[in-house]
Amino acid sequence: MPAVLGFEGSANKIGVGVVRDGKVLANPRRTYVTPPGTGFLPGDTARHHRSVILDLLQEALTEAGLTSQDIDCIAYTKGPGMGAPLVSVAVVARTVAQLWNKPLLGVNHCIGHIEMGRLITGATSPTVLYVSGGNTQVIAYSERRYRIFGETIDIAVGNCLDRFARVLKISNDPSPGYNIEQMAKRGKKLVELPYTVKGMDVSFSGILSFIEDVAQRMLATGECTPEDLCFSLQETVFAMLVEITERAMAHCGSHEALIVGGVGCNMRLQEMMETMCQERGARLFATDERFCIDNGAMIAQAGWEMFQAGHRTPLSESGVTQRYRTDEVEVTWRD
Repeated sequence: MPAVLGFEGSANKIGVGVVRDGKVLANPRRTYVTPPGTGFLPGDTARHHRSVILDLLQEALTEAGLTSQDIDCIAYTKGPGMGAPLVSVAVVARTVAQLWNKPLLGVNHCIGHIEMGRLITGATSPTVLYVSGGNTQVIAYSERRYRIFGETIDIAVGNCLDRFARVLKISNDPSPGYNIEQMAKRGKKLVELPYTVKGMDVSFSGILSFIEDVAQRMLATGECTPEDLCFSLQETVFAMLVEITERAMAHCGSHEALIVGGVGCNMRLQEMMETMCQERGARLFATDERFCIDNGAMIAQAGWEMFQAGHRTPLSESGVTQRYRTDEVEVTWRD
């Protein structure tokens, strides 16, 4: 019964998780939160991660009721993500692997999300909508690869939401996306925004530029409220995501849809996806904030699958990469 320890720190979340044979034994996490109107810089984020990662490691072992002798493998996020935070976590993972004399595994962050979603929901072969601050992709498995059917051609949907939050000075605590979701529930007017779907791909930079240009004027003249803008942005970008996901499901003949990534926590997105799935006679799978948002257990779970399939990462190849596409990884652990 292998137990895998996973380190995740590709953005402003830092987590350490422990998974043993499909059971999450521990999954503590910390978030680097910046003041309203600001984002998180790589150097500052890395310093935050370094300041808490050893405490998280001890917390994870204690919560799991394990010692270093009980761990069979160390997994860490190899990429994609922000350079400095990735490096800060990879250094700790490499050090722990050598101190404890354990094999090391570099995990693709996106595949970590997918494998955690499959584990928690029980979805067998879903079309995956992966939506986060750094990535937006529609994915399906075929012939040992997670194939990307559609994606953003510029910025991720989560990045669009985060930057919109800065325009309105919306709090980053607990996250900009969560606060936008709560404000959107009070919105009453749908403001027409650019809707950009290009085949199987989407674009969010135009809608963001439009809002940055008109938001303050519209608010000053009383044309709409901040809540109306939050509501309108959600309805527009989520409709775009539902459209390309449905198109991918039609192409694949899929009867399952799985939402993963931090934006996947949004209940309005889940509601819109659920409606689409019901109309297609399909089933929607989604997780809550424990597993949607970046966490160590998802890296541990993907690492567990890779470990069981015989994967190992030599120390000489245990670097990180900010660009690491989902379809670059050979998925040897699935039929």
